[in-house]
Amino acid sequence: MPKAPSDIGLIGLAVMGQNLALNIADHGFKISVYNRTTAKTDAFVAANPDTPGGLEGSKTLKGFVKSLSSPRKIIILVQAGRATDAVIDGLVPLLDKNDIIIDGGNALWTDTIRREKELRAKGLRFIGSGVSGGEEGARFGPSLMPGGDKEAFKELAPIWKAIAAKVDRKTGKPLEGAEPGKPIKGGVPCTAYIGENGAGHYVKMVHNGIEYGDMQMICEAYDLMKGLLGLKAREMGEIFAEWNKGNLDSFLVEITADILQQKDPASRKAFVDVVLDTAGQKGTGKWTANSALSMGIAAPTIAESVFSRCLSAVKEERVAASKILKGPKKKFKGGKAALIAAIRDALYCSKICSYAQGFQLMREAQNEYDWKLNFGQIAQIWRGGCIIRAAFLQKITEAYQRDKKLANLLLDPYFNKTIQDAQDSWRKVVALSAEYGIPAPTFSSALAYYDGYRAARLPANLLQAQRDYFGAHTYERVDQPRGKFFHVDWPDPKRPQLEA
Repeated sequence: MPKAPSDIGLIGLAVMGQNLALNIADHGFKISVYNRTTAKTDAFVAANPDTPGGLEGSKTLKGFVKSLSSPRKIIILVQAGRATDAVIDGLVPLLDKNDIIIDGGNALWTDTIRREKELRAKGLRFIGSGVSGGEEGARFGPSLMPGGDKEAFKELAPIWKAIAAKVDRKTGKPLEGAEPGKPIKGGVPCTAYIGENGAGHYVKMVHNGIEYGDMQMICEAYDLMKGLLGLKAREMGEIFAEWNKGNLDSFLVEITADILQQKDPASRKAFVDVVLDTAGQKGTGKWTANSALSMGIAAPTIAESVFSRCLSAVKEERVAASKILKGPKKKFKGGKAALIAAIRDALYCSKICSYAQGFQLMREAQNEYDWKLNFGQIAQIWRGGCIIRAAFLQKITEAYQRDKKLANLLLDPYFNKTIQDAQDSWRKVVALSAEYGIPAPTFSSALAYYDGYRAARLPANLLQAQRDYFGAHTYERVDQPRGKFFHVDWPDPKRPQLEA
């Protein structure tokens, strides 16, 4: 008897690929898998013989394609860039019109736009889907951000909605407890169609940029408690655990609390104290900052989080500089409880500004690429599965429900009131960081962004005068309509000067 065709296929059996394949099979879908190394395919299928949907391994790409039901749906989870293009090039001659290719990697959105256009010209459909949540998310429920052919997503949607993370319909909190072969049932799936061509991968990139900001802000809160109050790791872990019960409730704060309370098995010291202070990055945060710069959108907090990782990487230079460059040596003598509460407020206010920057960036991108993004929905699908999942995201969803055309999250009544109530503490913390020489680049840049955004007049008037002086770049006047430009012949000794 011939085998029943598979519902979907997956190419690339590294850890993410294996976990996503098992997630799909756990939900009752039969999945064919293929890896360039046949031994890896055979070992993976042999190790997982009893999944509800079933796994079928293929030794050749041709055999893999033939094993799929029509229209074929094929997920690619290989290294972004040339490796993805190579897999697509190998697939195209084997596919039929209207077959669907899904790139689930961290692709550059412009590559996704190009691929979608090229494949559409060949009669094939392409979806670029962000997949967030790491290995654990891929296995038991990621946040999925698909963009591309809308009709193609309708065919993929039953699988994507089944395997995505789920949140409670009333509270918006993630549903937990999934086990191998026993997925979560019910709840709201953390996936939705994002938009055309590269929209899904762009939104995933911004997610990652926001993630960089969240992580750096948490690190600054930790560093301030350590540097100003001299707190030990375990005590700070308990503080983060307490914060996680309030408006800072999030996956990253939760794991921070756990990390800080762990003991290193080798040295028996606090685990965090034996970890080298050099941070790696895979590039998506840099892409976000680059995109903001290229489109002229202020995203300083996200950019500072990327620069902080860059600065951490020059460890040897910093060690040498620490012996030459001196800062303040004074000790903080204020109240402990009050400062901890102020740092919490500074963290939350900075977080609001970072997300405001990310959502403004997406708003500009939709204008640039002619997408129609639903920002409230994007916040909804980030509530579970992804790395930045947090109770805070429900507030963003509610903000866009109140005003779909909201120009900036800072203008929403909830976020406005929150910052009004907490900004004294925020300002105090930023001032203390400068006074005591403890770097807090994201806290500081977020506050500068807030103050800049609320300023009716910025010193750019002087900057425009400077540009006109040295480069004849022209300037606009406050007493003339916008868009009308003027120039002064500099320097002119006959030009009237202000009187003393």
